[in-house]
Amino acid sequence: MSFELDVNGQHTEAEPRPGQCLRTYLRERGWFGVKKGCDAGDCGACTVHVDGVPVHSCLYPAVRASGREVTTVEGLARDGELHPVQQKFLDAQGFQCGFCTAGFLMTTAALEDTTDLPRAFKGNLCRCTGYRAIEDAVRGVKHVEEPAAGETVGRNLAAPAGPEVVTGTARYTFDLDVPGLLHLKLLRSPHAHARITAIDTSAAYDVPGVRLVLTHHDAPPKHFSSAQHEHVEDDPADTRVFDDVVRHVGQRVAAVVADSEAAAEEGCRRIAVTYEVRPAVTDPVAAMRPGAPVVHEKDPEASGIARPADNVVAELHGEVGDVATGFADADVVYENTFRTQRVQHASLETHGALAWFEDDGRLVVRSSTQVPFLTRRALCALFGLPDDAVRVVAGRVGGGFGGKQEMLAEDVVVLAALRLRRPVKLEFTRAEQFFGATVRHPFTVRVKAGARDDGTLTALQLHVVSDTGAYGNHGPGVMFHACGESLAVYRCPHKKADAYAVYTHNVPSGAFRGYGLGQVIFALESVLDELAHLLGLDPLVLRERNVIKAGEPMIDAHGEEEDLHLASYGLGECLDIVRAARAEPGEPAPEGWLVGEGSALAMIATAPPRGHFADATVALLPDGTYDVAVGTAEFGNGTTTVHRQIAAGRLGTTGDRIAIRQSDTDVVRHDTGAFGSTGTVVAGKAVLRAADALADQLLGFAAGHLGVDRAALRLAEDAVVHGENRLLLKELHQAAAAAGRILSADGHFGGTPRSVAFNAQWFRVAVDPGTGELRILRSVHAADAGKVMNPMQCRGQVEGGVAQALGATLFEHVRTAADGTVTTAAFRQYRLPAFADVPRTEVHFMTTDDALGPLGAKSMSESPFNPVAPALANAVRAATGVRFTELPLTRDRVWLALDQRRPGGGCSA
Repeated sequence: MSFELDVNGQHTEAEPRPGQCLRTYLRERGWFGVKKGCDAGDCGACTVHVDGVPVHSCLYPAVRASGREVTTVEGLARDGELHPVQQKFLDAQGFQCGFCTAGFLMTTAALEDTTDLPRAFKGNLCRCTGYRAIEDAVRGVKHVEEPAAGETVGRNLAAPAGPEVVTGTARYTFDLDVPGLLHLKLLRSPHAHARITAIDTSAAYDVPGVRLVLTHHDAPPKHFSSAQHEHVEDDPADTRVFDDVVRHVGQRVAAVVADSEAAAEEGCRRIAVTYEVRPAVTDPVAAMRPGAPVVHEKDPEASGIARPADNVVAELHGEVGDVATGFADADVVYENTFRTQRVQHASLETHGALAWFEDDGRLVVRSSTQVPFLTRRALCALFGLPDDAVRVVAGRVGGGFGGKQEMLAEDVVVLAALRLRRPVKLEFTRAEQFFGATVRHPFTVRVKAGARDDGTLTALQLHVVSDTGAYGNHGPGVMFHACGESLAVYRCPHKKADAYAVYTHNVPSGAFRGYGLGQVIFALESVLDELAHLLGLDPLVLRERNVIKAGEPMIDAHGEEEDLHLASYGLGECLDIVRAARAEPGEPAPEGWLVGEGSALAMIATAPPRGHFADATVALLPDGTYDVAVGTAEFGNGTTTVHRQIAAGRLGTTGDRIAIRQSDTDVVRHDTGAFGSTGTVVAGKAVLRAADALADQLLGFAAGHLGVDRAALRLAEDAVVHGENRLLLKELHQAAAAAGRILSADGHFGGTPRSVAFNAQWFRVAVDPGTGELRILRSVHAADAGKVMNPMQCRGQVEGGVAQALGATLFEHVRTAADGTVTTAAFRQYRLPAFADVPRTEVHFMTTDDALGPLGAKSMSESPFNPVAPALANAVRAATGVRFTELPLTRDRVWLALDQRRPGGGCSA
């Protein structure tokens, strides 16, 4: 067969393998801008042009490209000049993590007409942005600013990696060529609960190219948790690399390492496993009943499991006051049970890792992780390695949302690398993300609330059951967090919470944006609206009457947390935004549709409890620019930009003179990780302290060098200024070097004391009673983020959080069969929000200045998610009169509820 094609003007005649798709063909030749997001034509991350026509290269056979011209995102720029579309995406910052950006660029570059973007982008998905920034990019809206030296904080500084993102040269986890790389694939369990009685791997070794097969016989005996926290004891030690007992459909059984993915997959198919199938339980309430199958038969003290025999991972019981007295004092009491479903993080870059040995014998692990330092600690503990023998590094991470606060690939990759002393790669498929990674915890929440006639709350009571799935990673933490700020935001003399994190034989749950708060807030904020309806009060008035005020204690069912403070207060202003939005005239709904509006609020701590640590180093470089070393990872959260802004602001320079090194265990001493919305308030504070310390050093050394009073000096863009005289920073560095001085400073922050952030969401909706279709007419979000470091980026975080929450509220659902098998293991079955599904949310920032946050800032990554579901449910309740207590609010569920209320209604289908 004669095969040839041109890729970005470069001619090649290398023939593709039989059946090879164009995506893998291009990536194998170094065109890493072509991404793998789904391998099913659903997400568009792999979009390229074939003879000028955009195609999904994961579906396009490479052989069909013969004789054609292929253009990837790397080929859009010509003669050193960005394509106009690339420049527009830079100007608007039409990206966050950037993993989807190449696909959007290639689709946009081929558009002749941009009037119908929902149709144009029907084949492209973005999990981060909420799509508004992408639309602005297409329309040519410019948001980026270039502030003067020292004035970077509070301005729309561009992301440092922006040029690499839009040209396809940003390097994500697998965007590198490792010589001699071997590929690892996993055999997974077909059973929800079984013991492996025999496993025969001999036939797998007969497959040409298979180098190694790993089973539970090869795994370390040590138990650990895939969840990564600063305090290891926060999660139960219930997991092995490979176990002889499988506890959910999709659990690892064995691994095959081979020269190619195809050989590894064939090796997996040839492994013969004999299972002793056991009874399984997939309902968390049933799992706690006497006689239920036990998921983990382990010692409570050794494992950290609260009650293994009852499948209870952890439990919480707390009460302040006496709720019985509070309900007796109430004029109105309302009680109901609410249920939230499993949701997938759906970050477009799947989980995965590579491991290899350097020439000096040091092990390097490159991972798509939010927690490189904690992953190193876990790997060293698991395999008995010293810390200095292992380096963990994260490239640019293609989305996280909490899902990459886990060790789901690194352990097995390291096990294989240690055995073979060869580079090994494991990259999850999209299907594996659904049944082999983690999901948001499904909750059942019963809320009972009492109030007096004037709306004053007298008692709040929660009963929470969380399905942690087959393993307890994050189970205790999510449960405790869910019952914290959700109750503490309201003044009420009597509060009680009983909560259980329960094992089942379902796919494991894990950390997800909001960390349990969203599930309980959906229930609690819905109940408060019902109380208001029973009392004949405006729901907003009821909230205003009961929320905590500045200077008041924040009390949950266990009392007051010592290190949590109202260091700034913007909740009142948030509610004012909601009130103003309600007063404005609304977009008319289609004739015959039902219209309603609703709101909800949320509070969240700005960092996890009991310490979250970050180290940073800021140094003057020989050329007079600065180097910032910080451990936290960048996955679209924008912390890299904020750290650059903080350093530039304190050092009196511009952002382009600050270089960032990050997410690498060789860079700084320690960093707990990029989770819990800590990138700005913890790592940012460490950067601030380091920058302040360096500024002090620079001015002190310059004063001595010049023989002048230090108070007469100031830092400028590239110099130390004394009156009309300027000492260039590179000259200062030379003088320091000559004197044996290194101009470098460290900063540290331990994450405490902590403040709180507030959010309020308001919707006006229309519902078609004939079809159940729900249309959002207007969406308004008020965010109390303290001093907003970068309004453009922070707005994107809010919009992305609202969009993700809308997906979870309206249609996203990881569905499972009776035995726990995931039945929605592809985007087209699961349905992520597309461009056409997401309304443009109006984002308002409050004018607060936090006393604890760096330069007055607070966190704003997780919190926008939390009030969305109850606000939408409250709006639907106002429109239809129906209180929906279970998510998602799918069209069929809405229609059935309305049909049952019609005279003679009720559908037997």
